[in-house]
Amino acid sequence: MKDFIKSYLIELCCSYTIISVAGAFINMLAGTDTNNVNVIMMFIFCNIAVFVLSIHKFFEKLSPLAMIIIQYVVAVVMCTIAVLIATCFVGPVSPRGWFELFRSFTIPYVIGAALYYYRLWIEAGKQQDLLKEIQDLNEDKK
Repeated sequence: MKDFIKSYLIELCCSYTIISVAGAFINMLAGTDTNNVNVIMMFIFCNIAVFVLSIHKFFEKLSPLAMIIIQYVVAVVMCTIAVLIATCFVGPVSPRGWFELFRSFTIPYVIGAALYYYRLWIEAGKQQDLLKEIQDLNEDKK
């Protein structure tokens, strides 16, 4: 559990930093401002995305495509719930705001998921190579 929390916090910090800096650059280029609610919601969405991606072990019995789709749907539902809770404190979301919400969540999520699963694929390849090396050593001993 300690390793899970450590890995989760590292991934959360890295993803939030990348998304915050990218958002700052986009705001500078577009000449728009952001507010504290957007920054807090961005942090909540990063938490949701990192959490959903980090529990991939529960979906290992499914095909990779089904796992990715289910994780995305779970993350979107959790983000929708977070926004509905936030509307109790800051006011309603406009119809265009809902579109922007899903667009601004989906793009970083897809990029993050691609990087996350690429890293898992590389790690699985390393484990496969190590397993083959061990098998070859065992065959040489016989």
